[in-house]
Amino acid sequence: MLNKKLSVGKAVKYLDVSIDTLRRWDKNGKLLARRSSGGHRYYFLADLDLFKQDIFALAREWILGVPKEPEKRFYCPTSIEFKGRLSKLQSSLKSLEFLKDYYPLIVAVTGEVGNNSYDHNLGNWPDITGAFFAFDINKKQIALADRGLGVLRTLKKVKPSIENDEDALYTAFTEVISGRAPEARGNGLKFVREVVMKNPLKLVFYSGNARVSIDNEQEKLKLDRINTYYSGCLALIEF
Repeated sequence: MLNKKLSVGKAVKYLDVSIDTLRRWDKNGKLLARRSSGGHRYYFLADLDLFKQDIFALAREWILGVPKEPEKRFYCPTSIEFKGRLSKLQSSLKSLEFLKDYYPLIVAVTGEVGNNSYDHNLGNWPDITGAFFAFDINKKQIALADRGLGVLRTLKKVKPSIENDEDALYTAFTEVISGRAPEARGNGLKFVREVVMKNPLKLVFYSGNARVSIDNEQEKLKLDRINTYYSGCLALIEF
């Protein structure tokens, strides 16, 4: 059903906007139309449905809600499904001219954040296994979440001196962690920080009751203590 193609006329009715608004969104990249071989514009119902939603809000609702699997199209129960969806993200980004110089970096950052969910929770998932992974090319957003152990409990295994979630996030994004299983989380997120700061990207990452914000307009990462507690990890990547 979501793979159904809609004409411009039907898309206008589905979104309840004028045809001029839809044309403007297509022109400025807010909601890109597809083109048939004959040059006719159309939309997939899935794209329009996603456009009407807030993928980060859906990820946040899932990680904070009662234990249940997320909506099937956003759910990657194992790393195999995650890698498959990552390939779809790459194909979608590759088709956008304005991303031609750095779309591989967006994919790499997404892969590093997402792979942590599987590398450091294998056999230790508190309830729901796997990760939430959604992307909206029109809104230029990628949302990732897991209901795993979180950064603090993961890094404390190799660095017991870490006292709280803020320390854990700072360590994960700035230090090369030595050790065995947990080392990739620290080293991988350090790579993520370096890429985001050097490219037109933004990352907001939550774990425990801490949040880190990174973008290419700031020289240092921004750390905050927050009131909401996230038992796993939640991330929003904007490009």
